[in-house]
Amino acid sequence: MKIRLAGVINDSIVDGPGIRYTVFFQGCFHNCPECHNQHTHDPNGGYEEEVDNIIKAIKSNGLLDGVTLSGGEPLLQMEGCIEIAKQCKAHGLNVLSYTGFTYEQAIKLKGFDELSKYLDILIDGKYEKDLRDLSLRFRGSQNQRIIDVQKTILEGKIVEIS
Repeated sequence: MKIRLAGVINDSIVDGPGIRYTVFFQGCFHNCPECHNQHTHDPNGGYEEEVDNIIKAIKSNGLLDGVTLSGGEPLLQMEGCIEIAKQCKAHGLNVLSYTGFTYEQAIKLKGFDELSKYLDILIDGKYEKDLRDLSLRFRGSQNQRIIDVQKTILEGKIVEIS
């Protein structure tokens, strides 16, 4: 399976807890003013990559604590997200995804129920420039939440990580 990417980072320390392999998906329609990754918005930009190649690269890096799905909007390429997340969880890595959708919107997307089985953390919500806060951990604006996906599923209500 191929996905469209803006790029990857083999050893990020800013895209979630620990050392992470970050996959930047290409394509986003949220168009958040002053978005940090505006170059990822064009759905025809970037390049195509085989999911298997990404998974091989992840598995070959013994320093990783986890994988981050970023963008662009990763949930627009749900099948690729599911496959990467599933393989990474089986390899013992934690999985975090960013999305411009709120959790409440994401759960209505086709395939999100499957993806959520493999997600540890979801950072949700559009970047809001008027709520920008550089002191926040792993996010850019105060409206964005760091959600413990497995606890949220278990408790049937959103459980945020502080």
